[in-house]
Amino acid sequence: MSVSLGRTPGTTAQVDVHAVDGLADEVFASLPRADQRRWARVYLRGLLLTQGKKSMRRLAEAAVGSASAWHSLQQFVNASTWSWDAPRSALASWVERRASVRAWTVPQIVLPKRGDRLVGVHQRFDPRTGRTVNCQAITALLLSCPGANFPVDWHMHLPPEWVSDERARQEARIPPTATSEPGWRLALDLVRRAVRRAGEPGVPVVADLSDADDPSAAVAELEALGLDFVAEIDPRVQVIADESPLAHHRSGRSRNGAAISAARSLEANRRWNTQTATIMGCDGGFRHTRILWAPVRLPAVLQGSYRLFAVADEGVAGQGPIWLTNLTERRWEELLELVVLQASARVTVDCMNERFHYLGFSGRSYPGWHHHMTLVSAAYAYSRLGGPALAVGASVYRTA
Repeated sequence: MSVSLGRTPGTTAQVDVHAVDGLADEVFASLPRADQRRWARVYLRGLLLTQGKKSMRRLAEAAVGSASAWHSLQQFVNASTWSWDAPRSALASWVERRASVRAWTVPQIVLPKRGDRLVGVHQRFDPRTGRTVNCQAITALLLSCPGANFPVDWHMHLPPEWVSDERARQEARIPPTATSEPGWRLALDLVRRAVRRAGEPGVPVVADLSDADDPSAAVAELEALGLDFVAEIDPRVQVIADESPLAHHRSGRSRNGAAISAARSLEANRRWNTQTATIMGCDGGFRHTRILWAPVRLPAVLQGSYRLFAVADEGVAGQGPIWLTNLTERRWEELLELVVLQASARVTVDCMNERFHYLGFSGRSYPGWHHHMTLVSAAYAYSRLGGPALAVGASVYRTA
């Protein structure tokens, strides 16, 4: 049995219900009860078959032809106690067998929401729009390759008011182990979990650490895990010019090795360290991009040389994103490809929210949100990789 599923404007794909059930059986095999595994299949079918807003009633009607089954779906997602860790690991393995993964991408997302009763909702400044919005703040880990990104793990930022309010914790079923952590710490936790599952990935981590006043702790842990990384950082982060022979640069250093901001470091090196890279644009044509860079160290990291860089065309250093990497020998084109993956990952989450309507979960429970995000991740993966002819990035260069 198969039905048509809208994928992108102007195209359609077929949903093979038997294939969807097979994916559900593989990803959710760890669920302890047969009825839970059955409702996982139903929910996944409903997500893929329902056009537009995905209420429980509409999911149930699309999946099993009965709107009255919505209560069982609601129970499965919001009240059931199944763990989401093993299904997310199984989903990551399923994706890796079908796509040539280029990076682990870890963006931070501000997801606007109405009302104040949904779990984790709070007022937050969104740097992407320059406005303060009512939202959920989430951190995701996506398996990225050119042309596609696949979310396989999620965290929700819980602001202090949700953690300290015992009544709110009980109503939302927030576990005692959940604390209020900044996005960069949630990003590290996602990376740790991915390493426990897969070991060293053989691909770099591209992470948003821009909310860290000092990324030294995050950088030290990424290197302790044996990971290459490209990380977006706050322009005000303090760095020290690396004057070692291996830095391969001319003088533009801060006086006496004093720490200065990342933005000032790039400006100080503008005269000597400006490079031009050639990359492919969205239209398939090539364009030249100017890059400002500087070899730096971090004051709190005893060992390690890093490369600081920014795209000059996106504004004066301090106005556009600034990146820190330990991939000091890589070509600029490779580093820019990784930076593009971070933007692409955010577009994927926006698409899941706005086109597929996957992220409009209205439940109030913390476990319910994690259950739903696990299921929509599986649905999105099927929408891109569900058929044998849909493998993504098979010929893409894999970072050693």
